[in-house]
This record gives sequence, C-alpha cells and structure tokens, in this order.
Amino acid sequence: MLKPRQEMLLAVILAAAMSRLIPHPFNFAPIGALALFGGAQFADRRAAFLVPGAAMLLSDLCIGLYRHMEWVYCSFALVVCLGLWLRPRRSPLRIAGASLCASGLFFLITNFGVWLNDALYGRSLAGLVACYVAAIPFFGNTLLGDAFYSLVLFGGFTLLENRFAVLRETPAASPA
Repeated sequence: MLKPRQEMLLAVILAAAMSRLIPHPFNFAPIGALALFGGAQFADRRAAFLVPGAAMLLSDLCIGLYRHMEWVYCSFALVVCLGLWLRPRRSPLRIAGASLCASGLFFLITNFGVWLNDALYGRSLAGLVACYVAAIPFFGNTLLGDAFYSLVLFGGFTLLENRFAVLRETPAASPA
C-alpha cells in the first residue's frame, strides 16, 4: 500500500506527463523536469526511474510513438541520475542549475541521435555541428519548459509539503 507522499508524487508526475497532451509550443514540455523531479523526490531509486519513465511512456502512447525515442529516454534516464544527485542537496539555486543541465543533456543527446540515425547531416564533425545549429531554435523552448515545469513541480510540491505534514519525508526515508 502506498503512503500519502508516494501517492501524491505519483499523481503529480502523472499530471505533469499528461500535460504533454495539451497543445504547446515545440519542446515546451515537462520531460526534463519530470525526470529531475522523480530522481530528486523518490527515496526508492527504482521508483525514481520507473514512475516518471512509466508516466512518460503512457503520455507517449497517447500522443503517438516517434522517431528516435530511444535517445529521448536515454537523456531522460541521465536526468533522473542528475535528480538522484540533487536529492540530498535540494535548494532553489541547485534545482535551477540542475534544470539547466537537464535541458543541455536533452539537447546534446537527442540531437546527437538525430545526426547519428538520419541521413540529413553528413557523418562528419561539420555534419554534427550543422545538426546542433539547426536545433538551436528549439533549445529556447526546452530551457523555458524545463524551467517552468521544474518550478511548478518542485515549488508546488514544497507548498504541499508545507501545508500537509503527511507529505513530508520522514527522517528514515532521507538519504544519509
């Protein structure tokens, strides 16, 4: 049986993942923030990967599968690791920095996957650079989306914890 904190984390992550279903600008999505939040909030490392990953997969099944998903999920897993690192060090400044890093990881990994798997760009350093340059217009929305959803997820959950003591971590669940 889930504890109230776990239930609320699950609900918050599912709601954020489902926000991908409402119209939004390209790359203004909760992907990075979901992974970061999951890694930083779940005491159980398996849950840190599985819950946001399953929520992401569920929303992908709703919107449709797409090319190069493996690169998106790879970046997602690395951002969960960033969240695990962040977990015992949470502060507004560190969360903002981690959100920025999450955006950068997503940009670097997914566009590398496009370069590697598509014939759009030559298999050279110049082709790789051209791929990254072509993706720059979308990077701003990635940064804004990750920042917005990180603020909503981390800030909103902190407000909930402050309002409802049952949602706070117990000392036994905190990492040493």
